[in-house]
Amino acid sequence: MKTNYLKGWRPIIVLLLFFFLWEILVKKTNVPEWLLPAPSKIIKEMITGWESFSGHLLATTKLGFSGFAIGVCIGLLTAVLLHVVPFVRESVYPLLILSQNVPVIVLAPLLVIWFGFGVLPKMIVITLVCFFPVTVAALDGFKQTASDLIHYMKMSGASRQQLFWKLELPHALPAIFSGIKISATYSIMGAVISEWLGAKEGVGVYMTLASSSFRADRVFVAIFAIMALSLIFFAIIMLLERLLIRWQLKGAK
Repeated sequence: MKTNYLKGWRPIIVLLLFFFLWEILVKKTNVPEWLLPAPSKIIKEMITGWESFSGHLLATTKLGFSGFAIGVCIGLLTAVLLHVVPFVRESVYPLLILSQNVPVIVLAPLLVIWFGFGVLPKMIVITLVCFFPVTVAALDGFKQTASDLIHYMKMSGASRQQLFWKLELPHALPAIFSGIKISATYSIMGAVISEWLGAKEGVGVYMTLASSSFRADRVFVAIFAIMALSLIFFAIIMLLERLLIRWQLKGAK
């Protein structure tokens, strides 16, 4: 028990050590603040500029969560469709893989041309980032259902619908949550990228303004905020996973 407790603190200790060395290095080498600010300077800017930054942070959180929810729903529906209809899977799945080879940062300007500067192109960017990990993870989870259990249910007279809802979907939940956790971390990044398309507020806008004015401390505030939001989203999904698939965790013990 004590060993597990210490393991939980190890990443925090390493992170504190990293910031300490960063602080010492910047001060000893007299690096200009516009090039690389010290952690103390970044924390100071985070505190003093919180009133103006909080609005941008809230806007990115709302945008990221909305796009994440849409992306997860589309990813799950796509996975179910590809799993239930093999013909569609064989025809569409290669195209889904090709869609992920197009850089979002390159596609973003085209979305602005096609759909303007409103919310729609931003949601499309986040959805494209989020749906694919969920689709792939869910399809893999459906395939991993034990064949003997499927055979037993078919012998018991289960319909295709009962087979999916009572066997394949419950057994695929761990894999589905793995994809959702990946999408959760990507959603904030997608939201920031989408804000570069011409948003009026958001962490992406805040970062752009800070870069153009050579305020490296504000750029790092934005970076740390993105990391914190991603970790919070990830932690929430982990909590939901433990609540929903507690029976599998007990079985593993």
